[in-house]
Amino acid sequence: MQLYIGNQNYSTWSLRAWLIFDNYNLNTDIIKLKLFTSDFYDTLAAVTPTAKVPTLVDGDIAVWDSLAILEYVNDAHLNGAAWPNSVADRAHARAISAEMHSGFFAVRNEMPMNCRAKRKLVLSEDALKDIARIDAIWSAQMEQYPEEWLFGEWSIADAMFAPVALRVETYGIQLSEKASQYQQRVLNSPSIQKWLAEASLETDVVEEDEAGQLA
Repeated sequence: MQLYIGNQNYSTWSLRAWLIFDNYNLNTDIIKLKLFTSDFYDTLAAVTPTAKVPTLVDGDIAVWDSLAILEYVNDAHLNGAAWPNSVADRAHARAISAEMHSGFFAVRNEMPMNCRAKRKLVLSEDALKDIARIDAIWSAQMEQYPEEWLFGEWSIADAMFAPVALRVETYGIQLSEKASQYQQRVLNSPSIQKWLAEASLETDVVEEDEAGQLA
């Protein structure tokens, strides 16, 4: 398998797909492309019609979009292990993953992932509402699964929300106690520490993802 990703400092969708490979120690060649360069578009043109990362190539199968990649890997290589076991938890995990996939636009637009940075910014009411909803999701799951992942064992839902934990850190966003516990679990996890270490070695700057003032 080959997984095409973008700059680790900035690419949230790349992180989501990458996490399932690292968490389950699945073998894949990671092909990292510098975002928005000619090489980025030329390379992707040969493997995906979207010219976007992440894209997974598994033999003659190409899968793009983070959630689709997570679902494919779960089906093809993990025998369903990356969703919770119970029907109720699985349905809930899929619901909040889809909510993350299709929503929270204010957080995405105002708080781009920037792993190397510490920034301050003034958020809109819409972004504050997004953060409150994310806080509520994390807090509720920590009530049910104290000091664990969102559904006890690591799942696709954790992959979907991982970049938010990094955004919260970059911009110094205050969370409730339970939500902070989950955020710290994400930040301290071996996979995220590995991602951050690799991101710290990058020197490219993507200006459109440089938001806020220096903290």
